[in-house]
Amino acid sequence: MSSSLSVYLLDVAATRALVGSRNDQLLEVIRNSFGDDLARDDDYFSHAIEEGAPTAYEALRAVINGGPFGENKDHAFQYGYAYKRLCSLTGSFLDNNCFTPHRGDWLSVVDEGLNALDVTAVSVEDFSYSDLPGPLPYTYMPGCGEWTPDHIAQALEQFEATKRAVDESGQAPPLEPEVVEAVMQCLGWMRHAAERPGFGVIGFCS
Repeated sequence: MSSSLSVYLLDVAATRALVGSRNDQLLEVIRNSFGDDLARDDDYFSHAIEEGAPTAYEALRAVINGGPFGENKDHAFQYGYAYKRLCSLTGSFLDNNCFTPHRGDWLSVVDEGLNALDVTAVSVEDFSYSDLPGPLPYTYMPGCGEWTPDHIAQALEQFEATKRAVDESGQAPPLEPEVVEAVMQCLGWMRHAAERPGFGVIGFCS
């Protein structure tokens, strides 16, 4: 079974602040402009909704209002996907062709490639964990992680230091071509973020 990684460029702090913001205007814009998307998701998760899971809009409303959230932990995934929808609507989608689809431990393999270049401030595998903003309930799926502006700045400094060392020695770490391509895509995400103060990357794995 393959997985998908979706990554977005956005103001990380402002995006997290949408949770519990009680922004009714944003809710109305999403319902009026993206009603078809909400309906498609409801159709996809119809079985879970029949068993008591919130609809896509109900989950989105709970996220923006900061609750209440259903007590059934099996339904918490809807709040994770609602937060992903907020990121997709307020951020810019970043090229993910090196990661979608992917299988097995590919994210950790790319992390090993980053580490071989002494880039340790960020981790692609972090996107597969559940780091949703509070008070959203824990959910295994979708995974969510973020690269803050500070971590991105540190990671880019680490890469530049390694690049200088490689230029001086003429010896680069031996990496498979597909790993190099994925690492360069990660660096591209970070460079986009570094160009905009306060911006970082939020990723979702499902």
